[in-house]
Amino acid sequence: MNAVNAADTSFIIFATALVMLMTPGLALFYGGMVRRKNVLSITIHSYAAMAIVSIQWVLIGYTLCFGKDFAGFIGDFQFLGSQGVGFLPNANYAATIPQSLFMLFQLMFAIITPAIISGAIAERMKFFAFSVFILLWSIIVYDPIAHWVWGYGGWLKNLGVLDFAGGYVVEISSGISALVAALVLGRRKKLKTITPHNIPMTMLGAGILWFGWFGFNAGSALAINGVALNAFITTNSSAAAGIIAWSICEIASRRKVTSLGIASGMVAGLVAITPGAGFVSPLASILIGGIGGMLSFFGVTVVKQKLGYDDSLDAFGCHGIGGIWGGIATGIFASKAINSAGTNGLIYGNIKLVGIQLIAIVATVAYSAVMTFIILKIMGKFMSLRVTSEEEMEGLDVSLHGEEAYGGTSV
Repeated sequence: MNAVNAADTSFIIFATALVMLMTPGLALFYGGMVRRKNVLSITIHSYAAMAIVSIQWVLIGYTLCFGKDFAGFIGDFQFLGSQGVGFLPNANYAATIPQSLFMLFQLMFAIITPAIISGAIAERMKFFAFSVFILLWSIIVYDPIAHWVWGYGGWLKNLGVLDFAGGYVVEISSGISALVAALVLGRRKKLKTITPHNIPMTMLGAGILWFGWFGFNAGSALAINGVALNAFITTNSSAAAGIIAWSICEIASRRKVTSLGIASGMVAGLVAITPGAGFVSPLASILIGGIGGMLSFFGVTVVKQKLGYDDSLDAFGCHGIGGIWGGIATGIFASKAINSAGTNGLIYGNIKLVGIQLIAIVATVAYSAVMTFIILKIMGKFMSLRVTSEEEMEGLDVSLHGEEAYGGTSV
């Protein structure tokens, strides 16, 4: 029987707290980029995810992700209501920490993923509709994909896909779903006149995200070891490279480096390294983050403008594009010298890994897109998804929540 290791357990408790902090950080990151009349609305979306997914996870989410495999697609009801999830480790997932701690660590990933989607539908989706969407999306989209990639017996795990900390499970699934949600809801009114209301708030949120991402990636080693330390280093290097690459793109196109560009480049670099943080070298992470920053810059400044969709806070541009590149990059740069539990990638003579990563990308993109579209369309038959024109013009803080962020309470 596997024994609990005190050092590993302490490390993962700390990593869990770091990942939890990322969701309030995301609320600040998003909150500064919307208009002042919608800052509370977008903030509440992140906290709603924390509340709703926390209950969903304990009741059914964890078992659907990590219960005994059912046809490679979903977990069974082995851990329904968290029964049997206690202090003893589950060797299928983490041999030296309590399974209850593993469950809690994974919960923080499940929380932030739907919260990311809120950035694409900011300033126009009804709160009740978003709350229902979070619940349905977590069960129908997140839980199956997490089982495919991380669950014992999941079909992508058996195929050999490498996703160290959620490039597919968190980033691609949320980024693609965000794009679909933005397309279904349509563009905001007077879109060309919309500007961020508090950029320092966004920068603070970005800093908290960077800080929390160390728990996100290094903690995914699930132990204090060389892989965890490598993931810590690659996470930092990739974020820095993402900032530099985005800034170079801004200088080339606008002759200026902006604070929003620095924040966006940072997120792009962090997203890009997420699937490979524990499989690639620090040198590779610089390339991964730099290319990720450039690709996301192109997605946000060129693709979005050309196609005209309103991904309000660039959830797809950073998380979708960055996650897809990160998955491919892991297939290129992964090294067994970094992590013996991984696989060598393309530059070490194994082109097969790139193919496996691409299969996982296509499956994650297709499933996330189709199921998100179906969820929203079915919801639309029973409730209104979008606020009225009058509510949108007044601002969602007052029209939906009866509050103002600056200046007291409005009934």
